[in-house]
Parts: sequence; structure tokens; C-alpha cells
Amino acid sequence: MKTIAIITAMREEAEIIVSRFSLVKTKNLTNISVFEGEFVSKNPLKIILVLGGIGKIQAAMATAFLLENYKNPDKIINIGIAGNTTISRLTIGDVVLPTEIVQHDMYLPFDGAHLDYAKKPISIAPPEIENSFDRFSVIHGGVCATADEFVDNLQKIASLREQFEADVCEMEAFAIASVAREYNILNRCIFIKAVSDGADNEAKEDHMNNLEFAMNNSVDVLEAILKTI
Repeated sequence: MKTIAIITAMREEAEIIVSRFSLVKTKNLTNISVFEGEFVSKNPLKIILVLGGIGKIQAAMATAFLLENYKNPDKIINIGIAGNTTISRLTIGDVVLPTEIVQHDMYLPFDGAHLDYAKKPISIAPPEIENSFDRFSVIHGGVCATADEFVDNLQKIASLREQFEADVCEMEAFAIASVAREYNILNRCIFIKAVSDGADNEAKEDHMNNLEFAMNNSVDVLEAILKTI
């Protein structure tokens, strides 16, 4: 049976996944919780959900914990809500499967090959699924920008667009991808980001008000991906 590891940051996000797949909590550490179960399709899959907490440090810890305690998962899927930095390309509830992940809060005023791990984008091969969802669009490709920063102003959006051509912004993906790269399993990673807010001055309220809608859309996409494995 193949093992699918899912990493998410927020309790509210995890609750939707736990409910959808009838997962059971199996471990509860100080800042990391683990839930397990099975997804029954043409091929039964073992599901391991790690609720790791918000931000790059927690995401890196959760990923390392996962890889040290649950050896050799067949897929690692990071799923969660994100802010829209495109203004017009995306709308609330749309789901992005990014092909590039950048870190936008790392400032180093010099270059060098030894700094590539921190400064260069990480490329991801998105899964192949059909865009056949009624309530929202699935965007295959795009740039996900990560930082230990909740983006909630138009000036920052403009900066992310100018510097990275970012489509969505969030707080964990680059850390997860970085750890996976160190373990030489980046090719097993999938990132699913659902738009919950416009990363503007209304983002604080919007991202929680739209969380359930956006997460349910992202879990619909997750299910579609699982059915192809």
C-alpha cells in the first residue's frame, strides 16, 4: 500500500482534512499532531496528515519529523490556504498547483553558489489532473511566494509581482520543499494552495471567513490527485 503524507499548517485546515478522510489522531507532540487513516479508491492509500504549525520553522520541523518517523512516503503533499497576489488572474476559492516556489523574506546583499539554497526558486512538477470543478478554477503552474509574513497590503503585493511574478503567497511551502530537497525526494512533492484572500488590507478578516470554502476546494483537488495514484 502506498503512503501519502500530507502537511498542513493550521488547525482549521487540518480539521477539514480529518473530517473528509475520517482520520484518527495517533500522535500529539508539543507543536505537531499526526492523524492517520486510509483513502479507498482503485488503489487503497495510507494517509498520514501532519499538522505542523504556521511559518517556515514549524513547516521545516514538521517535514523533518515526518521523514524521520514515517520512512519513504510515496508522495508529500502540502495543502493550505494562500493569499492572491495576481489581482485579476485568481479569485477566492481558486486552487493553484505551483511549479515554482520562492522565499521572499531572505535578504542577502551578495551572491554565490553556496547561497543558491536560500536565494534560488525551487521548481516543482505539478500533478496532472483535469480542471473539471464547477465552483472554482484549478491553475496548473505559477509561483508560490513563502515568508514568515502575513501579506496584507497592496504595496507588498506589487513588490511580489515585480520581483517574483508571484501568484499566491503563504508561509510554509519553501521550507517544506527545502527539506524535501535535502532528503532527495523533491520529485515526490505536490503543493496545493487555495486562495482565501486578496493579500490586501482586508486579508486578516477574509482569510478566516473564506477558509472553509477555500480548503474544501483544495481538498476536492487533493481527492482528485489521490485517485490518480
